[in-house]
Amino acid sequence: MIPAAQRPVAALLRRLTGATPIETRTAAVFVGPDTAFKLKKAVDLGFLDFTAPAARERFARHELAVNARFAPDLYRGVVAVTRAPDGTLELAGDGEAVEWVLRMAPVPAADFLDAVAARGELTPDLLDQLADAVAAMHEALPRSERVDAPGAMVEALEGTRRAALAAPLPAERVEAWAAAARAALAGRAPLLAARSAAGRVRRCHGDLHLKNLCLWQGRVTPFDALEFDEALATVDTGYDLAFLLMDLWHRVGRPAANRVLNRYVARTGDAGLVGALPPWLSLRAAIRAHAEGGGAAGLEYLALAEAALRPVAPCLVAVGGLPGTGKTRLARALAPDLGAPPGALVLRSDEIRKRRHGLAPEQRLPASAYTPAENAAVFAELAALAGEAVRGGHAVVADAAFLRTDERAAVEAAASGAPFHGLWLRAPLDVLRARVAARTGDASDATVAVLDAAAERDPGPVSWRVLDAAADPLPAARALLHPTPNVP
Repeated sequence: MIPAAQRPVAALLRRLTGATPIETRTAAVFVGPDTAFKLKKAVDLGFLDFTAPAARERFARHELAVNARFAPDLYRGVVAVTRAPDGTLELAGDGEAVEWVLRMAPVPAADFLDAVAARGELTPDLLDQLADAVAAMHEALPRSERVDAPGAMVEALEGTRRAALAAPLPAERVEAWAAAARAALAGRAPLLAARSAAGRVRRCHGDLHLKNLCLWQGRVTPFDALEFDEALATVDTGYDLAFLLMDLWHRVGRPAANRVLNRYVARTGDAGLVGALPPWLSLRAAIRAHAEGGGAAGLEYLALAEAALRPVAPCLVAVGGLPGTGKTRLARALAPDLGAPPGALVLRSDEIRKRRHGLAPEQRLPASAYTPAENAAVFAELAALAGEAVRGGHAVVADAAFLRTDERAAVEAAASGAPFHGLWLRAPLDVLRARVAARTGDASDATVAVLDAAAERDPGPVSWRVLDAAADPLPAARALLHPTPNVP
């Protein structure tokens, strides 16, 4: 509800736009045919205080400045609501300013990504675009120095605990969750500190969920970044991403969240973020739980927060074989069901190679990028990232040809004592030739000639489980990884 003192301003904005406002706890947005106006409500929620007009002006201007990094075309300026000599209110008049509003471009309601998700239209291509947009945003942000990342996460946890108790959510469950989250963060304090030292803490979006992403001018665009608390927004890029992953997990399911995670890592190389995902996902879900209050929605998010902390043993699955055997399709299908939420990290040699050359996965590389030395570097990076993720407690699916004995040995060693499953895909050469010839828009640069040359080389003894790739190998792979227990 708009506070009483601001209702005359709201009436003006309603007349100017012809729109009933879209309201949140902190704002009312009036969307007209050509312009949208955002009015900050005069509210004090504890973690933010917009009650003073000067504070609303200050935060409106700061919101404009912050979001200029992410969505410059969406934000058009801060405009004063003024009082004319006859006492009437007008926009940007000569009289005394009594309120300040953000002027924005209007976005159709159907183009917000929560609405797209509700329609079931978050396609694989759109999920990749979403991950690309977030990766590009994070990589462009300046690093924040001298941040106590472990301490900041504990502060966020304690603030969330207090808010959840006040929501009110069930006290016993909240306290049990907080104790488990505290332990999870304590165990990862060295990782969080190391990531901060490596420059992974930045002034991020801070509120990165599907409602705050839209399709704008044909591109996925983040907007409405957190503006009222710089400390809350200065976080690890992985924690910023975790809000989006949690929202996808809750609204769409693990496969969607898993695809975004893996595309993000493919673009940034930040495989190490998965080591902190359990407490990050859990804390983001708990924040949504108290924001929803003590009703059914709040309890759903609290259950998600609890689920994110349940221990799940990691494993490493390697999928190898000639080009065209369907390694990537199988890896992506297996990943969401493996390990901790939102599923296994997929490390694909083709994507690693493209990233090493500064290209998007779908861009082609010349033959000079496939020298023996470069091949060795790609497989060394794949094994290193796989080992880092598994040691951090996260499942991994390694997707590569693995045509050399030493490459297979290296990925097996990366399991570091966790369960390892090697899957080797085989199919008749004529089937593989047809598949490779038909392939478009993929990270693999393999041609039929490359396939034929690879088929002539002896891979040496292969001890991995051989699966028939002429048919669909997914049922057999799932049976191997998730065997049905004997029932008496």
